[in-house]
Amino acid sequence: MLQWRWLVVAKVVILAGGFGKRLRPLTIDKPKPLVEVAGRPIIEWQILHFKSLGYRDFVILAGYKWEKLVEHLGSGRRLGVRIAYVVEDEPLGTGGAIKNAQHLLEGEDVFFVLNGDVITNLDARVIAEKLLGSGLVGAVALVPLRSPYGIVEVDEEDRITRFIEKPTLDYWINAGVYALTPRVFDWLPEKGDIERQGFPQLAERKQLLGVRFSNVYWRSIDTVKDVEEATRQLQEAEWAKKLAALAAEKGSRA
Repeated sequence: MLQWRWLVVAKVVILAGGFGKRLRPLTIDKPKPLVEVAGRPIIEWQILHFKSLGYRDFVILAGYKWEKLVEHLGSGRRLGVRIAYVVEDEPLGTGGAIKNAQHLLEGEDVFFVLNGDVITNLDARVIAEKLLGSGLVGAVALVPLRSPYGIVEVDEEDRITRFIEKPTLDYWINAGVYALTPRVFDWLPEKGDIERQGFPQLAERKQLLGVRFSNVYWRSIDTVKDVEEATRQLQEAEWAKKLAALAAEKGSRA
């Protein structure tokens, strides 16, 4: 059973310090999380989704063009949430950026972390619920791997039998959405990525839980093509339309 009262006050940390080089020219004058998808910056889709789950407290880990994030999001009041910022003086990597925010998070029972380039509607409350009951250091949301290419099937005589457009493969990938306890700070580098320094060591000690999500929307925005495809998808998605409506709520509720 979800612990609604506790979960509502959990903090949501967004990794927003990347350069977004593969998204240029869209990121020449702004950080990657401010790239617009379906008329709204990636980071707004993220904030609105977590707001729809009951979360109101956000910590933005910023670096490249950080002032643009502050200028656009401000205190969060416009979106009905509260936003704090931790700005890195030099690139620290995902693990170093989280550790740099330890002073804001070490008093929490658990907190969420998500990559600043992911748009998803997965229910992160499930990750926190499972982590709390496990006694482990962290939990990682997993989604099925979708092939970036169409698949061709052939028969025994090498005759093509059908084409399958970007099927889901029989593998799970890191969705870039985590629930972590403050114990994770013991495993994070001062500079470096959590995916290389932190998670592998915790996995060796069986201290990470993987939580599978099969029927959810998940998209990492890495290229201009991703922006174009995700824009079409969000314009048609009912859940995205509901988030857009949620954005109209007054900030006085924050």
